[in-house]
Amino acid sequence: METPAQDGGQELRLLRLLSGRYPTITAAHIEMINLRAILALPKGTDHYISDIHGAYEQFDQILRHASGAVRRKIAQTFGDELPEGEQIALAMLVYYPEQQLRRALAQAAEPEAWLAEMIARLARVARTSAQKYTRSKVRKRLAPQRAYILEELLTESQSDNAQKEQYYQGIVRSLVDLGEGEAFIVTLAELIRSLVVDRLYILGDIYDRGPAAEKVIDRLMAHHYVSIQWGNHDVSWMGAASGCAALVANVVRMALRYTTLETLTDGYDISLRGLARFAEAVYGDDPCARFTPKAGPPVEGFPLELLARMHKAITVIQLKLEAQAIRRHPEYEMDERLLLDAVDLRQGTLTVDGVAHPLLDTSWPTLGAGDRAALTQGEAEVMAGLREQFQASARLQAHIRFLYAYGGMFQVQDGNLKFHGYLPVDERGEFVAFPLGGEPLAGPALLRRYEQMAREAFFSRDERARQAGQDAMWYLWCGRHSPLFGRERMTTFERYVLADPATHEEPKGPYYALRDDEAFCRRVLAAFGGDPEGGHIINGHTPVKVKKGERPLRANGRMIVIDGGMSEAYQSVTGIAGYTLIGNSHELLLAAYEPFSDAEALNREGSDPTPETERVETYPRRVLIADTDTGRELLGQLADLEKLVEAYRRGVLIEGGVRGERSLRSLG
Repeated sequence: METPAQDGGQELRLLRLLSGRYPTITAAHIEMINLRAILALPKGTDHYISDIHGAYEQFDQILRHASGAVRRKIAQTFGDELPEGEQIALAMLVYYPEQQLRRALAQAAEPEAWLAEMIARLARVARTSAQKYTRSKVRKRLAPQRAYILEELLTESQSDNAQKEQYYQGIVRSLVDLGEGEAFIVTLAELIRSLVVDRLYILGDIYDRGPAAEKVIDRLMAHHYVSIQWGNHDVSWMGAASGCAALVANVVRMALRYTTLETLTDGYDISLRGLARFAEAVYGDDPCARFTPKAGPPVEGFPLELLARMHKAITVIQLKLEAQAIRRHPEYEMDERLLLDAVDLRQGTLTVDGVAHPLLDTSWPTLGAGDRAALTQGEAEVMAGLREQFQASARLQAHIRFLYAYGGMFQVQDGNLKFHGYLPVDERGEFVAFPLGGEPLAGPALLRRYEQMAREAFFSRDERARQAGQDAMWYLWCGRHSPLFGRERMTTFERYVLADPATHEEPKGPYYALRDDEAFCRRVLAAFGGDPEGGHIINGHTPVKVKKGERPLRANGRMIVIDGGMSEAYQSVTGIAGYTLIGNSHELLLAAYEPFSDAEALNREGSDPTPETERVETYPRRVLIADTDTGRELLGQLADLEKLVEAYRRGVLIEGGVRGERSLRSLG
């Protein structure tokens, strides 16, 4: 074995840094023992969720039962000891402890005895759930105020030792006698929900269509481990928060189209009054019937007629801003999307693909004879006000920074490739090169450049880099070669103003046909550094239309699509309320959801919301941390510690304190 001195100065410098944490051979050995023990533990449970679209109540419910993981942990703990009805009741107590406590205590003949029994049962489930983790990791999940008692309940098990059993029961009795029983049940339920899932993966589209995306983000920020792959709707909001005017307009348009203004107005304190005044002034005599919002809850202070006018006003503004972006970037090859130039106001037509179609709406007062992409003074003032509000909203900016900190375009984890939904490829499955940022890029390199430019859009101090990044984010929203869109074109305007359904079509890119091909999926996994033999491509983005016989599992299981329509806006098309994926050390499971009941109804009726699951894969042997990417990192740390110990033993570094520091300086 070579010594660090022989390996070179760089390694010696790294070992010097490592010696600051482990100043003696014994300290290094203790950490090596810890790392080896961790490697022998089972892999934690991973939970995959996609396309939440602001549906906070559904998302909250899924997190509470962890796609059935809580129910399975209860079954693992009690087996045949508890009948199924009591296991379901215990699961409901974990999901909704406050509500279930009220109901159960009102019905219990002996409330104190019931509380003591539930504490004991929940402690056993928590103990089972903690078995995969080191004690230090479990401590990090404990509520600080009750950490001591929780740790005692988790480590002290029922046994034949009468004194130990008496000690354990004494803790439980004291909790009830002192009036802490109900609060402790809530704490234990929260702990179980925290322990049953180790890592949470979100595969994009947190925003739009639903009413409470900001609550979803708050919940994710409080989670112990979350990783996010950006979706097209997320990037739209990220670009808007960075100051991209076209995406500010898009975000507002989407909120008006689906009457989901709560996130904007209540969640992020963004006022739409300026847009409302402009819309009334310019479109006050126009019913704007083509822009009547889709069915949704009434919006206080905004009659439906006003929402339609605001919707039309922001749509025209968005089309103008998009035209400006297209002109700035001829490499986007989107001149056919300069639709405002194709409007003939005298004839009342829009020309698409060389065919003049009659407009269903012929009132366009802000389209003059000059540059159709130029904003009027009123439109410019509206956009300046909205853009300023998006950049000034403290909560929105904090949420977007979180998406940047914990998100990206794609991730390879334990052989699996995760991204939102699409790869730019040709009909043969070859990656298509696209000149993003001045350099033709394809495959993983293209996605990395998209991510780099998205970050520059928000963080760069260089104005040109920020503008280029914001334009790239707009292209991610609707561009042909966007890995977040995946269609030949976005026909938003045609859908508003043309009757011919052929003009509404958005042809899908080749990826959507190729993803049924196992050989193609294996090539993609290999190209991104995943495992082509045992890994999976996990996508969201395209709702699985169960009504039409579609399945989430494709390419012999190499491809898994888990967007099943969590948002109600999709459920009439999909016939289902979403899919999630859960992987533990034994198996990979797909959970399917029927339309959700609200939490109040679930608790009132005692219904079990645990979804049905389908086994995707059973592993030939239990997966240990040593088998994962985390394990490979730990093995690298072990190798570094072995080198550090060898350096101490050979005298290249000297153990401990000031004497060691002096020796290091002399060696340098």
